[in-house]
Amino acid sequence: MAPEPLPVWPFTGRGDELHLIRRSLTGARRGLVVAGPAGRGKTRLVTEAVRGTDCVRVTGIPQTHRIPFAAFAPLLPEPVTLHRAVRLLSGTRTLLVDDAHLLDDSSAALVHQLAVRSDTRLLIAVTDGAPVPAAVSRLWTGELLSRLALEPLPREETAPLVAAGPDGRTLEPLTVDRLHRLAGGDLRLLRELLGALRERGRLTRVPGTAGWAWRGPVPLTPAVRERTAHLLARTGPGERETLDRLAFAEPLPVNRVSPESPDGLALDALERLEDDGLVHVDDQGILRLTQALHGSVLRAAAGRLRARRLARAPEEYGPALAAEAAALTTLVGQDDVRTVPAPVGDWLVAEGTPVPAGYAALRARFARLRGEVREAAAWAREGLRTTPSALSCRTELALAEAQSGGTTSVRHGPGAPHVGRPSHDPYDAVRLGTPERAAGRLTGVFAAHADALAHTDGPALDRAAGELEQRGFLLFAAEAYAQAATAHRDPGAARTARTRAVTLARRCQGARTPALAGLVLGELTARQRQIVTLAATGLSNRQIAERLTLSVRTVGNHLYSAYTRLGASDRTALPRLTELRPTEPRSAEPRMAGHRSAGPGEAQPV
Repeated sequence: MAPEPLPVWPFTGRGDELHLIRRSLTGARRGLVVAGPAGRGKTRLVTEAVRGTDCVRVTGIPQTHRIPFAAFAPLLPEPVTLHRAVRLLSGTRTLLVDDAHLLDDSSAALVHQLAVRSDTRLLIAVTDGAPVPAAVSRLWTGELLSRLALEPLPREETAPLVAAGPDGRTLEPLTVDRLHRLAGGDLRLLRELLGALRERGRLTRVPGTAGWAWRGPVPLTPAVRERTAHLLARTGPGERETLDRLAFAEPLPVNRVSPESPDGLALDALERLEDDGLVHVDDQGILRLTQALHGSVLRAAAGRLRARRLARAPEEYGPALAAEAAALTTLVGQDDVRTVPAPVGDWLVAEGTPVPAGYAALRARFARLRGEVREAAAWAREGLRTTPSALSCRTELALAEAQSGGTTSVRHGPGAPHVGRPSHDPYDAVRLGTPERAAGRLTGVFAAHADALAHTDGPALDRAAGELEQRGFLLFAAEAYAQAATAHRDPGAARTARTRAVTLARRCQGARTPALAGLVLGELTARQRQIVTLAATGLSNRQIAERLTLSVRTVGNHLYSAYTRLGASDRTALPRLTELRPTEPRSAEPRMAGHRSAGPGEAQPV
């Protein structure tokens, strides 16, 4: 029996690209070429862009290069000349050409002539890295059409994509991160991986949350094997052994590479693998596999005996974890939380190996300072799984949940006081809009933020927000831009600051803070705000349509556009997003006697 086809996923993410494509098909514009590697979602994107429009669609067909006008066969009589074909199709308002790199020469010439001689607007999808007919490539090299290079789906848009899957289960952030790294921008691979995890029962509920987690080996699906066939088929002397050893030992200093070393990596094999782009040595002399998927597949493909021989004991990863922790601690001390690779910790968690509570708390703090509040909570829970009494992890969990607009109920031991929202550091006063409470207690960009807010200086708030963003403090930057939007006297500057605040807030995993209250709804049209507010109360599309005297389809279209702007995957997120009243700030007095988390801009230990 043939396997059932995977259900169609709702379209989510790519809101900016969707808007750009639709604009290219209106007014005086002639169209657009959308390019990107296979699996990046080009077909789904262009299909959504023309949905509901009067559009004619053709698709390039493999192995039809010798058949004239093969792609246009349903639209043209047989036989037909190029001149006749152009005349027959010149009245087409919009033409979508998918897989244009597969067009036969006659079809490619027809597309080019339509771009030159007719009023037809063209939307072309082409795969990077594949041979492209000259007539097609001339569309952008000859500047007839603009070319949109489709970038990999950002991590913040991967989360709503997987959450919008057929069964609606919400994945916890560390699982989303892992899927994002493994897929490397290939949405087909992402979909197949997630489908395999669900079908094989690999997802488990995270206690005390609504999230589901994946721990353990990667499923070796057909798409995974296809993507890594070149890796698994390495037969050069020592190459597969070297790859397997590196998969179980990375990252590895190059100075430990010799036939006599405990790792037994052959230098000549490594050089061949480096030439073929399978391994990489960074400026610090650290050796790694070039893709996260490769290590996962090599470990999953190893037999039990081979894995047992190559695998290290958990304590053997101590030095590598300590090096990662030292690098993160140094960055936090320098008020810099831009993303840095920490592959050992990521790998251990992915494989289900417990990590030390201190390391987990540091990863949680780093993520929280970046505004990745859900990821911070997930790392704190990983530490508590290892050491349930770890105060550092409990504190980070409380802080992360507070920034998410919730509370956490934890105790620090028998008789310890209950912890709700954790205590504020001086910078919290700035974020809450009372910078005078932090006077003289902050340094660097945090002091600049406090001073700009105290003087209601919009341009200075913009500058502080820009530096916060540059340093990786995305949530703090979003809050500073939101404050700038109300401080600016120039309406244009206020709109720019507000837009920047909304953009950054979308990347902060649902963070809810007083400075951001009501911010996202301001980006919607009046009708969208009206419909979203009603949907957030629990009304169905039909009930909203009846109340507003609209069609059900119109309501659905408005909600879909609102989801894109709000960064939501469905209506379950709307009650949270439509809470416009800021949360009343709690007292700045510490709730945990003798303990306060280190604040940004203060010289306190991590």
